[in-house]
Amino acid sequence: MAGADRYAPAMPKKAPVVASVSGALALFAAAGFASFDGPVGPGPAALPNVIFPPENPLTESKRVLGKILFWEEQLSSDNTVSCGTCHQPGAAGTDPIRALNPGFDQRFNTPDDIFTSFGMIASDEAADYEPDPVFGLDTQTTPRAANSAVMAMYAPELFWDGRATSEFRDPVTGEVVIAAGGALESQAVGPIVSDVEMGHAARDWDHVTGKLATSVPLALASDIPPEMSDAIDANPTYPELFQAAFGDPEISASRIAMAIATYERTLVPDQTPWDRFQAGEQNAMTPGQIQGWNTLQAANCVACHAPPKFTDDTFRNIGVRPTAQDIGRQGVTGNPQDRGRFKVPSLRNVGLKSSLMHTGQFTNLNQVFPFYAGGGAGGNNNLDPLLPIAVPPPQVPAVIDFLANALTDPRVANETFPFDRPTLYVERPADRPANLGGGTSGSGGFEPRVIANAPPLVGSDGFKIGLDRALGGSIALVAISQSPPLAGVVPADVLEGPFVVQGAGAGSGYATFRWPIAADPNLDGQTFYMQWRVVDGASPGGFAFSDAIRVRLFCGSRCPEVCTADTDGDHDADSDDFFAFLDLFAAGDARADLDGDGDRDADDFFRYLDAFALGC
Repeated sequence: MAGADRYAPAMPKKAPVVASVSGALALFAAAGFASFDGPVGPGPAALPNVIFPPENPLTESKRVLGKILFWEEQLSSDNTVSCGTCHQPGAAGTDPIRALNPGFDQRFNTPDDIFTSFGMIASDEAADYEPDPVFGLDTQTTPRAANSAVMAMYAPELFWDGRATSEFRDPVTGEVVIAAGGALESQAVGPIVSDVEMGHAARDWDHVTGKLATSVPLALASDIPPEMSDAIDANPTYPELFQAAFGDPEISASRIAMAIATYERTLVPDQTPWDRFQAGEQNAMTPGQIQGWNTLQAANCVACHAPPKFTDDTFRNIGVRPTAQDIGRQGVTGNPQDRGRFKVPSLRNVGLKSSLMHTGQFTNLNQVFPFYAGGGAGGNNNLDPLLPIAVPPPQVPAVIDFLANALTDPRVANETFPFDRPTLYVERPADRPANLGGGTSGSGGFEPRVIANAPPLVGSDGFKIGLDRALGGSIALVAISQSPPLAGVVPADVLEGPFVVQGAGAGSGYATFRWPIAADPNLDGQTFYMQWRVVDGASPGGFAFSDAIRVRLFCGSRCPEVCTADTDGDHDADSDDFFAFLDLFAAGDARADLDGDGDRDADDFFRYLDAFALGC
């Protein structure tokens, strides 16, 4: 994400006061955040002050809420993707994973393939798995590589093509919320409802806000930084966190965007060796890095990557790919002169990136210099007149040393405050369903495949597994057991179903099985095994088996409290719960044994009455 010097030229004149990062320091100091101790504000060649729009001023409670939301995987429809998933500080605010995208021709393993970020497995409006025409039921990838969330606060427009504008409009009402300087807010609302990045088909903001209202904040995360954990301890629900940040508990699309943007505006990477050198610390850069810095200027690289932001905020066509493959900025402006132009990213922290350019086609800085010297790819009739730009080969190592080391803020590289973060669910293999193999082929030689990526979180109603490559139009069952598979087959302690397999023909069938997990802390650590069984006459015994999976339930950062009166598991205590308990009691069901003495008697009944009176 490239940036602009200040939002001041675009700010409405009626705004008498704007908050800056310099002003924010006093706020952080008051809160005990001594880590913000580097050079700030416009000193010698320093980064400019960050302007906070008057419609969205900086407050500490809003900043922390934004940080929580930025790392909240439950903000996605299947609980697997947060904003931070693709914007990690340790990768300069970008994605450390390079995911293959089929490019313009939408066919894999062809010359126009690019490298971007993983998003979601395609799902329909009900969030049931539904194959995408290109990706099927494999994880979709985004059409461009992830831009950096670090330095994004300076940009007048965001995304590679600048479609996230300075004017921020409420995505639900269309009303102008921020007149100017709201590119971060405009950007934040896009991925959350995208059916590729964080949502299912036709996902809307009612779904997003409704889900958030009942989610335990950061329940899927671990190693949560103290400031975030303390905020959740003080306000353990999202309505309470929004109350602290905005004055009332309403959760809305605009407030989500404003909180995330507030957090991002505090991610100022101004403690690089170059910053210290410019501030007068003569030994902050090595002689080799100083040589690289001088060469970078002499080669006119700074015409686009202008210090101190190391970007000039323009959109340029440097010939990364033929313009027919991606028209870039022209898709936003409609101007033919913008054909193939993309945002100039900042070079700050570029040494931490494993993916360079909007196509992700370069993995290191060594690959970039021959590209610039060659003047870009063919198929372009709108190349920037500055091309080609050549750095003398003997000077390239010094320039790379400068870029990779002198422009890296150690707090970004080490993910320390304010660039610290929790560990995400997807980063913990032990908590993810494990594929154990097994399976037998069915019609057409296709072996049914199980899809298991949703977190098995205690108290979640969103856990599901999918079926792929089965016999379309058939019937399927799900075997569940707490005993491991025998010869690749999960024992049928419980058979869920039957499910109608969608699709038609061999290998094209798919289905979804949902398995709500009770909010019972006693389930934490319990292990289950699951496997699809598909009715298929072409298989021995008349069933084709998918691979088996192991599912270990986990509580996450906060185990739910047990509500004895909540018999039906809907998180409240009402007449339905009362009559459900009566049915269990009358049937002699073990779940009615509330005192654990092995029988169901008057003590259990009166114990339930007491619990019911207390509610949940």
